[in-house]
Formats: sequence, structure tokens, C-alpha cells
Amino acid sequence: MDLIIFDLDGTLIDSEAIILGAQYETFARCGRVHPGREAGLGVIGLTLDIALMRVAGLAEPDDVLTQTYRDVFNDMRRRAETDPSLAEPLFPGVAEMLAGLSQRPQTLLGIATGKSRRGADYAIEHHGWASLFATTQTADDAISKPHPGMILRAMAETGIAPERTLMVGDSTFDMEMAGAAGVTPVAVSWGFQPVAALRAAGARHVIENCAELTSIVDGLAVAQPA
Repeated sequence: MDLIIFDLDGTLIDSEAIILGAQYETFARCGRVHPGREAGLGVIGLTLDIALMRVAGLAEPDDVLTQTYRDVFNDMRRRAETDPSLAEPLFPGVAEMLAGLSQRPQTLLGIATGKSRRGADYAIEHHGWASLFATTQTADDAISKPHPGMILRAMAETGIAPERTLMVGDSTFDMEMAGAAGVTPVAVSWGFQPVAALRAAGARHVIENCAELTSIVDGLAVAQPA
């Protein structure tokens, strides 16, 4: 049995518009200057309070900044129902990839995301994924990435060993988390961080499209027979 754990934002879901929009609006409301797109995208994957702390250049999380972001983001998500510019579409090929992998009898799927439990549940419901994932780990369940807690919990819940587990993500936090948990780090090239940074953070594979992941899973099955 194999376990494939996916990050959400930047890996399965293209949420750049709504996340950056919420960051810009939050900083404006709090009287701060946002440092720009690269800095904003570079923290996606971290737990919210830590992500905002880093973007703002603070030494510790700011409760007002965090709560303001939550309020702004929730408002934008409601507006997204009628405003296509705030949509959170799946990246090309994701729906087909997940459907195919879910049909493999020896494969379980999981999620490890910096989103809150509420945010992860929304994404799962919105995209009709209720039956796809055997385990879902969020910022409410474990210490922020790159701590390995999310992956360790996912493996404990499913009973899958590290050598049969893949972590698929778009950030250095995902790659470092995978390395710390002793699982195979797989980076996607279409996410929010540069491929060179992902390789430097330990990515063992970098995939250019969703179809390539199936080949990696097949290779894992051959290399690690049950």
C-alpha cells in the first residue's frame, strides 16, 4: 500500500488571486505596506499567523493582523461565488490525476496543508473530494510546516510506512517536511516557489505535469515491493 500526501494551495488549487488579494487588503487595513507578490507567495504553506508574521517582517505573530486576514479572506470567499477574479480553480490535470489515483486499489491519498481545518473542509467539499482522501492534516492538527508532524500523523492514521509515502507539494516547506519525516519529496513545477529552491530543499523528483506523478508512484511500487 502506498500513501500520497498532497499540499493544497499551489499544488492542487490555484489560489494565488484570493490569497494575495486578502494579504494586500489586510495590510492596507492594518496600516502596513505589503512587500509584494514574491514575498506573499513565498510564505504560502505556513500556518497563517506565521505566514503573516514573515510577510510583515515581525518577530512574532500579530493577533490583529491574523484576525483581519481571516475576516478579509472569508469576505472574499463569499464574493468569489459571483466574482471570477477571486476563483480558486484546480491546476490543469489535477481532477483527472486524483480520480485515477483514487481508483488504484493499493494507493491511499492524503492532504497536508497550512490551511485551517475549516479551510481544508471547504476545499474538499467545494471540489467534491469527500470520498478521495483517507487522511487530512491541517494547521489545526499539527505544528506548522516544515515540522514533520502533519506527515507523521497521516502515516499513523493510515498505517503506511515512510518508505511507501510520497509528499507532493510546491513549497520548500513541503520538501523540508517530507525530508524530516523520512518520506519521498515530490515537487510540482507549477506552484508558488521556484524549482531551484525546491531542489535545494530536498525535492527528489520535480514533475512538470500531473501525469508524471503516476510514473513516480509506479516506480515506488517496483522499488518497494509489498
